[in-house]
Amino acid sequence: MSVGAPDREEYGPRTRSLPFERGTDGPRVIMVGVDGTRTSERAGSYAAGLARRQGAALVVVFVSSASGLTALVPGMDAGAVQRTHDELADELRRECRRAAEQWGIPVTFVCRRGDAYGELCAAADEFQADMLLVGASEQAGHRLVGSVATRLVRAGRWPVVVVP
Repeated sequence: MSVGAPDREEYGPRTRSLPFERGTDGPRVIMVGVDGTRTSERAGSYAAGLARRQGAALVVVFVSSASGLTALVPGMDAGAVQRTHDELADELRRECRRAAEQWGIPVTFVCRRGDAYGELCAAADEFQADMLLVGASEQAGHRLVGSVATRLVRAGRWPVVVVP
């Protein structure tokens, strides 16, 4: 997130204020986790289309996982890592604004730092998400350790769609 940028921005039309009720005729709040990977881009597109068809609000959550390895790896420039994060957040912010205007859906962009699983869970609770979408992990190690998507499914607190 750029210096001075808020951690939450809203684009598009305003949502109607409705009482929270899980298990209604369709989702009112669809949340998608994005990180700039191909699978998260597909998840974002799928979530936006679903929100448009369902008349739901879309919450896009970008979590930057600050790695402790940055300080340990010789030659790793923490400033460069921060700039890359800021550039990606700005690009995702522009995409959210464009989608809200193009498709006429209410979009909230949220930028957080920390553990992706924990931050996605916290955001889902905060926004009272009816469903979560994430991209499938492309990292080989997640087959052994488990991915964020797997952990969200196992939590069993929301319907989770994993987009390949």
